[in-house]
Amino acid sequence: MDIQVGDILKLKKQHPCGSREWEVLRIGADFRLKCVGCGHQIMIARRQAEKSVKEIIRK
Repeated sequence: MDIQVGDILKLKKQHPCGSREWEVLRIGADFRLKCVGCGHQIMIARRQAEKSVKEIIRK
């Protein structure tokens, strides 16, 4: 899967704030994602992130 820093990922499940969109801040063995809705940041394993991606929106 071709994901790059700055891309917006639309995930299958929504964040408790109601947003499904996450901005990619860092890539590697795991991703650092920032919620577009509330700004909360998480670290998620690459395998788990790629599995839950519904759509990639290029910046």
